[in-house]
Amino acid sequence: MSARLPSWAWVTGLTTGAIAVVAVLGVQADQGTKPVAAATPPKATATANPKPSAAPSKKPTAPAVPADSGTGRRIVYSLGQKRVWLVDASDVARSSFPVWPGTVAPDPGSYTIGTRTEATTGSDGVPVEHIMYFAQKSGVFVAFSNAVDGSSPPPADPGAQTGGIRVAKQDGKALWTFGTAGTTVHVVE
Repeated sequence: MSARLPSWAWVTGLTTGAIAVVAVLGVQADQGTKPVAAATPPKATATANPKPSAAPSKKPTAPAVPADSGTGRRIVYSLGQKRVWLVDASDVARSSFPVWPGTVAPDPGSYTIGTRTEATTGSDGVPVEHIMYFAQKSGVFVAFSNAVDGSSPPPADPGAQTGGIRVAKQDGKALWTFGTAGTTVHVVE
């Protein structure tokens, strides 16, 4: 009578044989070139501290919307701060950014966006886009715009009469979207 091995014994035998073959191949492969350890051991550069010592950095916040700048959905332009706020109907500033005013400033007060022009050339010869006219003073039209190439305007000649209030390119897009015809622009000191 011949003894027969159970099927699990065959599987165990095959697995053991495969492991032995892999081990032999690993030893043979390891006998090639080996990396040499550095003369000085590497130094630890970080620790696993459960309480980080530095607080997460916060995005700088814009100055608060100026007092006495109206209520409701509006654009607020501060002459002194050289800054614009886009304020929603619930009186929350949705965006705020610095501007580069021209030499002719509108008087403080309330205005509305009138004519909007997609693109033209500014009085300084720079191609501009997202032009939104809202005031006129001393025969000069005052409008928000941004340079097509995203540049800031060069310092204006104090004798020149320019009413363009330039903004950065990404801010010009936001202002154009927000400032539809009829939108209130409230100018403060």
